Amino acid sequence: MNPIASLSILLVLFGISQMSPVRKPGHHNVDITTNILESNNASSEHLIEGDLVFPKNKNALYCYSNNCFWKKNSSNLVEVPYIVSSEYSTSDISVIQKAMSTFHNKTCIRFVLRSSQTDYISIENKDGCYSYLGRIGGKQVVSLKRVGCMYNGIVQHELNHALGFYHEQNRSDRDKYVRINWEYIPTNKASNFQLQNTNNQNTTYDYGSIMHYGKTAFTNQTGKETITPIPSATVEIGQRQDMSKIDILRINKLYGCVV
Repeated sequence: MNPIASLSILLVLFGISQMSPVRKPGHHNVDITTNILESNNASSEHLIEGDLVFPKNKNALYCYSNNCFWKKNSSNLVEVPYIVSSEYSTSDISVIQKAMSTFHNKTCIRFVLRSSQTDYISIENKDGCYSYLGRIGGKQVVSLKRVGCMYNGIVQHELNHALGFYHEQNRSDRDKYVRINWEYIPTNKASNFQLQNTNNQNTTYDYGSIMHYGKTAFTNQTGKETITPIPSATVEIGQRQDMSKIDILRINKLYGCVV
């Protein structure tokens, strides 16, 4: 082949490669658990179930009463004031706002920039992806590490925790829908699979929930499942694309939304 023609082809191929987006860690073929747990490996926080901050003024996770839910305003909308760290890029903020927009479009939740409200969430670039459970009063951190947590589903997952929602695989009736394979769970991680006294609001178990962890969460053997759907082990769990219809239904039921 003519050397000039060969050089031209190489230049074209190089140009195409430069235009192609770089696949970041945590692409869509990786479940939400892998992203969150890897991001939280070095966290200094005392985390329960992988990404819930253990409250310093309580002896257990607790969000069963109206005290931990955000309040409605005079327009019957639930306002959740927030601030965002200046460490985030324009692109990061765009991801956060897009994740919030689903709440705004499909529920009565409204994340609003804080002015002088006492209770608010502070979205910060800390050492992982994690949140408190429900409204705890005052400033409460939602950590979204720039590397590892900046994905639509992960942002929605942590914001759901801040609204008061537990993980799906920890709900009170989970043993009817998934099998927990304790033999692949390290003893010091077993508490992450503790059943919670959840308010399931007469909704069905949701394998597709943004709040459901993947099949190998906390496993001590690569590839071995700690959570297996029943009766069909082939059912997919751990998606991180977007909130499911049941996720949205539960928010609307819990907060009495009329949408």
